[in-house]
Amino acid sequence: MNSKVLIVGAGPTGLVLALQLARFNIPFRIIEKHSGPGEASRALVVHSRILEFYRQLGISDEVVNLGIPLDSVQLHEGLKEKAQLKFSDLKKDIGPYPFALCLAQDVHEKYLVKKLQEMGITIEWNTSLHSFSDEGESVKAVLTRDGVKEEAEFAYLCGCDGAHSTVRKGLGLGFSGGTYEELFYVADVESSDVKAQEQVLKVHLSNNGLCICMPVRTTGMVRLIGIVPPELREKESLNFQDVQPAAEEQIGIRVTGVNWFSTYHVHHRVSDHFRKGRCFIAGDAGHIHSPAGGQGMNTGISDAVNLAWKLAAVLEKKADPAILDTYETERIAFARTLISTTDRAFQVMVGKNFTNRMARTVLIPYAAPLLFGFSITRRIFFSMVSQLGIEYRHSALSKGTAGKIHGGDRLPWCQTVQGNNFDALRSLDWQVHIYGEAKPNYVRFCENTGLPLHVFPWEASMDVSDLKRNAAYLIRPDGYVAIADDEQDPKALKKHLEEFSISPLF
Repeated sequence: MNSKVLIVGAGPTGLVLALQLARFNIPFRIIEKHSGPGEASRALVVHSRILEFYRQLGISDEVVNLGIPLDSVQLHEGLKEKAQLKFSDLKKDIGPYPFALCLAQDVHEKYLVKKLQEMGITIEWNTSLHSFSDEGESVKAVLTRDGVKEEAEFAYLCGCDGAHSTVRKGLGLGFSGGTYEELFYVADVESSDVKAQEQVLKVHLSNNGLCICMPVRTTGMVRLIGIVPPELREKESLNFQDVQPAAEEQIGIRVTGVNWFSTYHVHHRVSDHFRKGRCFIAGDAGHIHSPAGGQGMNTGISDAVNLAWKLAAVLEKKADPAILDTYETERIAFARTLISTTDRAFQVMVGKNFTNRMARTVLIPYAAPLLFGFSITRRIFFSMVSQLGIEYRHSALSKGTAGKIHGGDRLPWCQTVQGNNFDALRSLDWQVHIYGEAKPNYVRFCENTGLPLHVFPWEASMDVSDLKRNAAYLIRPDGYVAIADDEQDPKALKKHLEEFSISPLF
């Protein structure tokens, strides 16, 4: 068994899982039924939390340079701007990336493929998973390429193979949910209008629903997302010229060229489980939802980050296999919450009933300017949409509270005189942070267990970031707090490490 993990699917979720496993020196194979990366832009927004994960991998600067950082979100009632959330107004302590990045998925995927190639990793294109079976001690898989079958054996199988996942179906997992009745269009278009070139995400609400406009490529392309007018839904061979008059009227720009156009129905589904035995699913294989907030691809990448270090820890015998159970409990809980919240938001934006129309044309346009006037509202909104607010407080890996920080929370970003506290996270390993002074017995315990200890002299900025002076935080490889301990109790740390037989990965 030369390769320990089989990754099925080379979209963003599978590619990030591969990059993470490669950093942990775990041998794997990654297969993809298509002949290469996608050619369409599809998913477009890379959120702040994902850029933080990329920062740990050392690729965030390159990714940001490939895309267009969004300066703000504008809310329009028809053509009239009613409210604007400027990301530049957010406090600097929220994180190193206080913006959303517009990056076409095809550009994104090609970049991730390139990074794998630079590490000497080859993606097996035109290769499908024909069948598989969990044998208890391993997973046996049958792969096909050009009609030729190959039998292979792996310790674990990860299905990152999309909404029609062969792995999920092979595991017999339900995929409950539904489909919205509206038919949507998405188009990447050219426009010479100056306002179309602004680095802003514009949401236009009206009685007819919504239309979203944002920059998509550094070449000046613009992404439009809207609802196909009812009278056109049954038309065969629908093209952009059919919806162009309605789109131009809604957003107030003139389209001069079309690069890509597609229509689709929006689904909302979550799998019954994300794990069964030695098999896992991630990304669209486990959850699909409305495009509200641009959460889909970002959630899949977060799945991959969560799963990768746990697989590495178990395969390297640096953690008990029971730690793998926390992948499903952490990620499926978030997926279900996300489905619920995006579903409600989506219904308000597209719903036809009186309540939704009133919310869309009266309540939101007039309430949003007031709410966005408060810094706390802007911060909460950004935290939700950017996925910085994701927490795993109910996970078996999460313990304790220190001030406002709970076990399971994302480690707060903090700038210091010497730099920042996120640089240490580039190790992708377990570590302890203390902001203030460390007790000698706590230092000795960390030294004896080989656990990296980072002591940051106390600064006022730490209090602003909700960190507690002299508290100890055990940080997971993915940058989440496992233990928040305001007593610096080595016994509590020892107990937690022993519960899952945790030791440093490197």
